[in-house]
Amino acid sequence: MTSMNEAWTWRPLGELFEIGAGKTMSAAARNGPDKTPFLRTSNVLWDEIDLSSVDEMSIPDHELPAKLLCRGDLLVCEGGEIGRAAIWNGEVETMSFQNHLHRLRPIVEEVEPRFYVYFLQSAFTQLGIFEGAGNKTTIPNLSRSRLAGLEVPQPKIDEQLAIVAALSRVREAIKTHHQSVELAQDLKRAAMQALFTRGLRGEAQKETEIGPVPVSWKLVSIGNVFKIEQGLSLKGNLANDGEGTPFLRTSNVYWGRIELKVVSQMRLEGEVPPHKLLRRGDLLVCEGGEIGRAAVWNGEMDECLFQNHLHRLRPVDASRTYPRFAMAWLEEGFAHRNVYEGAGNRTTIPNLSRARLAELLIPHPSPAQQQEIIAILDAIDRKIDLHRRKRAVLDDLFKALLHKLITGEIQVDELDLTKIRTPSHPPIDIE
Repeated sequence: MTSMNEAWTWRPLGELFEIGAGKTMSAAARNGPDKTPFLRTSNVLWDEIDLSSVDEMSIPDHELPAKLLCRGDLLVCEGGEIGRAAIWNGEVETMSFQNHLHRLRPIVEEVEPRFYVYFLQSAFTQLGIFEGAGNKTTIPNLSRSRLAGLEVPQPKIDEQLAIVAALSRVREAIKTHHQSVELAQDLKRAAMQALFTRGLRGEAQKETEIGPVPVSWKLVSIGNVFKIEQGLSLKGNLANDGEGTPFLRTSNVYWGRIELKVVSQMRLEGEVPPHKLLRRGDLLVCEGGEIGRAAVWNGEMDECLFQNHLHRLRPVDASRTYPRFAMAWLEEGFAHRNVYEGAGNRTTIPNLSRARLAELLIPHPSPAQQQEIIAILDAIDRKIDLHRRKRAVLDDLFKALLHKLITGEIQVDELDLTKIRTPSHPPIDIE
């Protein structure tokens, strides 16, 4: 077993908690009267209950009391990512749970259920101390008897509460930064809709093939204002030994940003073709997957190629056409307005060919207006990026603290988490 805190005593989980079984979904339950909302394994994340989609089923009156959740119940997944756990905090007055979830309630003193959420998270995702705990059926699952038999620690209650307080502080900061990202993204969508329909001059609108735009704006085809280059085929060029020239895939291109956590490499015979290398300011557009997804390359690497499922766009006249404006419009047009419905070639996998991309109409205001709109959206993007980066740092901190506190490598009183503050959500001025 992985080295653990030697000061802790260990007991079977079934000696600390009563383990209740949920209700099995059936045709009768699905179609019966007086339905009760219930949680599935998909609603139970690590240390979080997701209520964005909650199903309902009919539960007979004589069964219902035993199938309801109470505030403070510990829920543990039987299947899927076995062992995944969270606390029910009473977010909804009436809530039940299905049979693929175990409901745990303390039956002894000196037990803080949320401590066991964190212990299970470390045990299953970091330490591997319950490897093989799932029954080896077609779908691995954690039966009630297996769960009850898991050996878990029982530190003194003050230590449980202290560990929960420390980890919860980091988790709350992560959640708040996540909410800040979502709020800023909502603001960006609203700003884009306003900017691309009304502009910044308060002028009248005109109806066009791509929806309403300010009356002074022109419409142009992408092929008239951008030179389009397709990337290199991976066939025979993919390097699997970590040597070669880095290249971007569609999986690296998100709406408005390039993700470089995983970058593949390509080995070519002879010289790397200069016209296939990316330059700072190049606009990349996805041919497949989520077609039209676009981002600008900011020169994060000295030398980088791109695969043939990406189109690279460079302005014909860089003084009149700004890639970042076109990038923002493509997000508005593809992701929000759906003005290009059917733009992908209808092959087995829908794709946006070079010819189709060249034909797409985009708005083309004056260079000054393009720059002003870019500046507004960039300000919001900087806020989104700041919260993403802070969230990523906190994610890493949480994982490190989880491991060190559960293994006893550090003690809570050795930590100073006072600098972790909950960010506020000040309004962003887009005028």
